[in-house]
Amino acid sequence: MAKLQDLFTQAHRAQSGGGMGFLGKNRHETKARAAALVVELEQIAAGSAEAALKAGADGILFNWDGGDTAQLDTLKQEVEAARSQKENTVTGLHISGDLESLTSESLKKLKELGVQYIILPFNAPARLLALETKDLEKVIVVPMRKEESYPLYIRNLTAFEHIAAVLLDFDLSEKVGTMTIEEILDYRAVREAVRFPAFIYVNGTLTEEDAYTVNTLGIQAVILAAKDSGDTTRQQIKNLRELLEKVHQDESDKDAPSLPSAGRK
Repeated sequence: MAKLQDLFTQAHRAQSGGGMGFLGKNRHETKARAAALVVELEQIAAGSAEAALKAGADGILFNWDGGDTAQLDTLKQEVEAARSQKENTVTGLHISGDLESLTSESLKKLKELGVQYIILPFNAPARLLALETKDLEKVIVVPMRKEESYPLYIRNLTAFEHIAAVLLDFDLSEKVGTMTIEEILDYRAVREAVRFPAFIYVNGTLTEEDAYTVNTLGIQAVILAAKDSGDTTRQQIKNLRELLEKVHQDESDKDAPSLPSAGRK
């Protein structure tokens, strides 16, 4: 089942609160958002995923260097804790190293631990795309390059099978809200070339102007890198979620057709 698609589509749907059945869990009211909010945890640490979800995250992304298998036990516990907090939580794993050792069996093991998608760097072995593992989707990191031919070059990524989405590795952290039309067109050209759903990193101090600019790229999910689960991080998650809700509402208001007022008879 395509869990990433669920993550993307659910962000655009408002959900009312209330209980689910006589013995069901209470469901919190949620507003529709311009993009899903994924929190990337710097370390696989007990309690961090649950804290991020309580603060307003839609999904959790763990980091793993590919070598320390002892972390995988904690990973399983964190995934289970996340699902107990929010049963439809989509969990991913950003694999940063030891990619040559990944096999069908190791990917199957990750799926059994509760990982639903993995993020692979641009220089990952191409054979990994050919490893079809049911219910474990693959996301490829796409860097930004300035060459004029780059959009045409990167478009070839669509020829590969088993890619569910891309992570646009665009450094927009410093000046996103003040980018010129020409600058945003460079990024937009690459975004249009890779016609997969896309993630993009944002920082915890994203402003309203920044959010509207990011929205022009046609992003399905934003990733907030969190170093810890402290008060500052929780507030950043809350603020970012509210900002995504506002952007979505404003865009919906602009798209809504205006109806002429009824005249008096």
